[in-house]
Amino acid sequence: MRRHILAIVAATPLLVVAPLAPVAAEHKPPPTPQKQPVAEGYGGAVATVDLDASKAALAVLQKGGNAMDAAVAAGAVLGVTEPYSAGLAGGGFMVYYDARRGKVHSIDGRETAPAAMTPTSLEGVPFEEAVTSGLSAGVPGAVAQWELALRRFGTTSLREALKPAIEVAHKGFVVDQTFHDQTAANAARFKDIASTAKLYLPNGAPPPVGSVFRNPELADTYRELGRRGGEWLYGGRLGQEIVRTVKNPPITPGATRNVRPGLMEVSDLTAYRALLREPTRVDYKGMQVYGMPIPSSGGSTVGEALNILEALPSVGMHEYLEASRLAFADRGKYVGDIPNVPMAELLSDGFAKERACLVGERAMAHPPRPASRTAATPTAGRPCRRARLRPRRRALRPPTWSSPTAGATSWPTT
Repeated sequence: MRRHILAIVAATPLLVVAPLAPVAAEHKPPPTPQKQPVAEGYGGAVATVDLDASKAALAVLQKGGNAMDAAVAAGAVLGVTEPYSAGLAGGGFMVYYDARRGKVHSIDGRETAPAAMTPTSLEGVPFEEAVTSGLSAGVPGAVAQWELALRRFGTTSLREALKPAIEVAHKGFVVDQTFHDQTAANAARFKDIASTAKLYLPNGAPPPVGSVFRNPELADTYRELGRRGGEWLYGGRLGQEIVRTVKNPPITPGATRNVRPGLMEVSDLTAYRALLREPTRVDYKGMQVYGMPIPSSGGSTVGEALNILEALPSVGMHEYLEASRLAFADRGKYVGDIPNVPMAELLSDGFAKERACLVGERAMAHPPRPASRTAATPTAGRPCRRARLRPRRRALRPPTWSSPTAGATSWPTT
């Protein structure tokens, strides 16, 4: 088996699997597809940030696969074409609607911190050193999430779902401006990691726009993963290689950058589980709006903002912005991958009515204050007063200390 090297990626607390020896070749880009504001069709729809991933998902639907089959196939392709935000050594969230049973599910496949990570592990470490290091590597959750998603809700195997990604990695994709710019923005860091430089800086520079970027060893990795299953990553040889690279980053000879080793162990991989969680729900103007629960902040923040809007007598751009500001203030104060997040209170109608009292004709002071947390709890129908939260104890997975910011918890994006 060929050695699979990890490329350190900017602005994410993880290492993305990135094999050696890419092949870049000049290629005339295909015509840009014509965009239209409204598309009509039947049988299903797909939306991703990448044309190759969308094509892969659409092909799955056309062959009789369901939405979950298509989502996993698209996610794997994004690991090839969008390595700065996706990949089999990363993680993420899924919200899935089972139309046949009329039920919404969510799957938490977000990375977790190694067991050895503590609240002080990053204290005193400059941000640039933390993010370009093994310390920023979370225990990958994507593959476990894909397997759980297909097992519970899909109709195909992981091996089958990975085939479109294998083809794109083997044949290559056309480099667009975004891929080029993201690589260029990280070129100085990439040069200090030998394997990363070989992959992303062929001939010492980012692949030019319009060239074809091939990744045959990533194709081999996907192929072997489909054959062996997730156990190959979670405790098998692939996982062992990830741990070795995290603990001993392949620094370019002569590089002066301080690239710190990480804390991940094979035991962290074997202990990882993707989790089914109860999604958030709010009712807004007769619609049921579902979202991802903690450790994501998406469901709580969007839900609180919608509740505040519904409590207002009229809604325009000003009200939308003010409601969003209040929801984000409460997000920053109370929501994270930590115990005792007061989710029920944040999404209660009474709490939203009290927060809505702060929305006036003029913009509130910046930054807006989060709600206070006292022994009282918001009650629907009370006159306007300052909103307060009552703490509730909830059992969650242990806090994740994976942020590159010294001593901070990992605050997920929405």
